[in-house]
Amino acid sequence: MRRLPRSLRPLAAFVACATALPVWATDLSVKAQIPTLNVAEYHRPYVAIWVEREDQSIATHLSVWYQTDAKKEDGAQWLKDLRQWWRRGGREQTLPIDGVTGATRPVGEHTLQFSGTGKQLRGLANGKYHLVVEAVREVGGRELLRVPFDWPATRKQQLTAQGKTELGAIMLDLAP
Repeated sequence: MRRLPRSLRPLAAFVACATALPVWATDLSVKAQIPTLNVAEYHRPYVAIWVEREDQSIATHLSVWYQTDAKKEDGAQWLKDLRQWWRRGGREQTLPIDGVTGATRPVGEHTLQFSGTGKQLRGLANGKYHLVVEAVREVGGRELLRVPFDWPATRKQQLTAQGKTELGAIMLDLAP
């Protein structure tokens, strides 16, 4: 077996150590609150949650909640009411989106967890982003909240935004 020349040994040791280190990825957690509303006719809101780039294009879809009930009604036809999500890239999606779309959620706090090495965040380049949460409700209103953040996180962070009508508190937790 041949030995490395003395001048290459430090480089070989560095490469061996660097490739043995684990790959660090930021985990992302979103808590979205659907508030209790005192209204005569209540329908669960349609909600879209995504990450957008600085130019406001969609970097990744995180979750879309819409009507998928047993009445055989196709709630997807009303997704265009989520105007920002629809215009920025929702209309280009084939529904349902595996691992992204799901049924509407009831009043309360809902937590979504995403691994930095998972399907939705794996291709996210380093940079500045916004978490965007948009909600719209039949016979109700519309609301959109943005939470700015840097990716990947260098330290543990908790960022928040507060809705006024269709959304309650939105909390973004980033953990390196």
